[in-house]
Amino acid sequence: MGLLRTKRSVLPGFGLTLGFSVAYLCLLILIPLAGLFVKSASLTAAEFLAAVGSPRALAAYRLSFGASFAAAAANAVFGLVVAWVLVRYRFPGRGALDALVDLPFALPTAVAGITLTTLLAKNGWLGRYLEPFGIPVAYTPLGITIALIFIGLPFVVRTVQPVLQDLEPELEEAAASLGANRFETFRRVLFPTLWPALVTGFALAFARSLGEYGSVVFISGNMPMKTEIAPLLIVTQLEQYEYGAATAIAAVLLVLSFAMLLGINALQRYGTRRFAGAGEEPA
Repeated sequence: MGLLRTKRSVLPGFGLTLGFSVAYLCLLILIPLAGLFVKSASLTAAEFLAAVGSPRALAAYRLSFGASFAAAAANAVFGLVVAWVLVRYRFPGRGALDALVDLPFALPTAVAGITLTTLLAKNGWLGRYLEPFGIPVAYTPLGITIALIFIGLPFVVRTVQPVLQDLEPELEEAAASLGANRFETFRRVLFPTLWPALVTGFALAFARSLGEYGSVVFISGNMPMKTEIAPLLIVTQLEQYEYGAATAIAAVLLVLSFAMLLGINALQRYGTRRFAGAGEEPA
């Protein structure tokens, strides 16, 4: 009998790597989050409800979640188109366009906010042409959504792009040769493969938009009950030394966003199983 070879791993054993991972997550994530809930627990029940359930806080929640969801949905559509163009076509300036997608990652968020406000204000380069049609953008929820679209687009593009690169064009040609039109090819061949990456990109863009502050604070106008986002309300409470109220609002925002991300992940798993089951059906 030959000697059995033990498969060696480049990284240390499971116990050491697991312990390091847990310690790292505790130091960077769990302990700060625990401090957030401990600080908010210093409030009485009445004070907590008054802080998180005030009309101003509820308006900030609605604006933050609504604008973030709308921006992530828009990025899911246009991000897929951009990724498709970058992967499937060759044209002059393709490299520059590919690098331009990552600009929101490199650009300071405050600079992005100032730039968008300059462009979309009533007397801005673009806003002056929209104003005669009664379409104000700066200092409105629409302007906030546009700013969130700007900072969230790279998450969808960079998530979908590798999947498209691995998707062979021959699959589309085979579907066309079998009589499928373009819509049927996209729905039955491409979309089931792209669905997990697209939902992941949507979730990343949504999470990024929900906590965005720098690019939104300038273009929003910061009007309470109208254009005040939840992160700005938290900063306002901190500036007024209302630490308990600030942590309470942050805790509610964290719980709601985590619940929505769990729902998105469940939708991703359901869609993956559904498309996988549909692919096994006989033609």
